[in-house]
Amino acid sequence: MNAIHTHLTVCAAEAARVARGVTADQLAQPSVATDWTVRELVNHLVLYSAHGLERRALREQLPEATVQRDFTTDADWAERYAAQLDRALAAWEKPDVWEGDVDTGHSVLPAPEIASLIVMELALHGWDLARSTGERLTLPDDTGTFVLAVVDEHADLYRQYEGFVAPLEVPENASDFERALAASGRDPRA
Repeated sequence: MNAIHTHLTVCAAEAARVARGVTADQLAQPSVATDWTVRELVNHLVLYSAHGLERRALREQLPEATVQRDFTTDADWAERYAAQLDRALAAWEKPDVWEGDVDTGHSVLPAPEIASLIVMELALHGWDLARSTGERLTLPDDTGTFVLAVVDEHADLYRQYEGFVAPLEVPENASDFERALAASGRDPRA
């Protein structure tokens, strides 16, 4: 398996763990993500980091019914999310999936870059969900370093589309993942 798949697996496991801790009462509460409730954050995370990850491997677009779905209406949504992540990770285990480009419907990018962006999605929105629900998201140092590299590479573009806000300062002793959070406009000390 390649390093990107390893980081996908690590981030997926952490995001699934955090999701399993979300209670039904928390879904209507505001999240740390601007203008989103916890439910909206969960739906974004489930859609793009699990369903989107699998569809990108299969070179398929997300069906409109999936895009419009409220995943949290299923009482066992967190377990379904974990199972969908497993299917998505299995789809990326095939060596030929890493070759060529992926058409996202908005842009065409090399497969490894798409997978890297989804690592970032899992890490950042997994952290958002953890912070919104009183949990913690913890990543190994090498995964934090990888996420920082992806954030640094794509931060300007994400800011253009309001996916990131202005970067924040961090102390010198901040971990690479804390630096990634701050570079995306998230306060790692929150």
